[in-house]
Amino acid sequence: MKILIRGGRLIDPANSIDSVHDLLLQDGRVAAIDPAEAAADVTIDAAGKVVCPGFIDIHMHEDPVLEDGTIDNDLETAIQNTMLRMGVTTAVAGNCGEVKYHPADYLDLVDKQGTAVNIAMMAGHEYFRVKSGCTDKYGPATEAQKAQMAAELEECLLRGCLGISYGIRYVPGLDRDELLQTAAGCRVTGGVLAAHIRDDAEAVFAAAEEFIDIGRTLSLPMEISHIGSMAGFGQMERFLRQVDHCKAEGLKIGCDCYPYDAFSTDLGSTTYDDGWRDRYGCGYDVVELCEGKYKGQRCTKEIFDEVRRDFPACKTICYVMMQEEVDLAFRHPGVMLGSDGTLSSGQGHPRAAGAFPRLIARYAKKGVISLYEAVNKMTAMPANHLGLSRKGRLNVGADADVVIFDPETIEDRATFAEPLLAPKGIDYVIVNGKIAARDGSIVCRNAGKSVRKI
Repeated sequence: MKILIRGGRLIDPANSIDSVHDLLLQDGRVAAIDPAEAAADVTIDAAGKVVCPGFIDIHMHEDPVLEDGTIDNDLETAIQNTMLRMGVTTAVAGNCGEVKYHPADYLDLVDKQGTAVNIAMMAGHEYFRVKSGCTDKYGPATEAQKAQMAAELEECLLRGCLGISYGIRYVPGLDRDELLQTAAGCRVTGGVLAAHIRDDAEAVFAAAEEFIDIGRTLSLPMEISHIGSMAGFGQMERFLRQVDHCKAEGLKIGCDCYPYDAFSTDLGSTTYDDGWRDRYGCGYDVVELCEGKYKGQRCTKEIFDEVRRDFPACKTICYVMMQEEVDLAFRHPGVMLGSDGTLSSGQGHPRAAGAFPRLIARYAKKGVISLYEAVNKMTAMPANHLGLSRKGRLNVGADADVVIFDPETIEDRATFAEPLLAPKGIDYVIVNGKIAARDGSIVCRNAGKSVRKI
């Protein structure tokens, strides 16, 4: 199939392009820029619109595998579909050490079934920790368990996972020796280490150094996840200086952030262990419940204790981050956008359906950062960090993953009350050379493929 996109403002930071061009897509790749003559099956008039590489979500959480062995692809509630509607064409799942299914097998399911967007996987450490028999998240692993984890994680890398993810916060028993042993497999494939680090607020600096030390010791690239929810309480400037200092020493460190001032996690997670209110300087009422009989309500001590005891998997929104800290993160040239999107039966944080258009609407349209830089944070930067040579760019031969949007009208619409609302202003989303979404409506739900480290 040939698609000719005419007269759009082509923003392609990977190739330092920001000018008007025609773009020809054919057989799933970019075939030509400004072709002299091109008969096409579909011609799109993009005058006045931005044409850019499909957005790459470097940090999200995948849809579950259903009892029939297929990946959930519910049109309204599956996160792969909310990703597509907001312009994401490649989603990197399996983050924070958490996976809902064996990550390499998940990639095989993607290719068997087809998904709304391209899916890459991180190999989640916690999944293999539990699989090894180490079920006490507060306790240490045995040498045999660490050896089993390391072997199974390395197998995932050899089968195409992009790296290993850790939820150090969620597994307090994880120590330096376990980190080093399990991460070592990335040296075989050049995989990335990603982590939800051990602590936040004033403890974030030591937590960051603990993780950076692993990457330094093993000479591996690192990704520090969702820094707004780790250092967004008055620590952001110092935290970014800490990361920049390590980069100046030659370390490869990426950071991602989502453009909201509230985080989301399960009520039973270690984030809410004793001492959390002192850490954030807040009361129980900063926590809103997304599910169950108290859905939409803020917590009291009684509600918090009841739900944490009886429904620990309940998704929450916690309103404790400082917006000016999040803004500071996005003004930094080294910070990428990662949605940290996760949904449970369609419930959750609006970042899963609005994070990418929100970066443009809140930051680029208001002059906090340039539109070019916003596109860079969503395309070239994550592709380069992950080593995806044909993603996040639109030169000839690149994968035909494209977003066409109106820079004047693009806007996120998802809210904490209605987290699934599709954005406005995104005209087309093209995945592997197929039109997958148009004007906010999905027209193809199986154009996506697995993205593997080769």
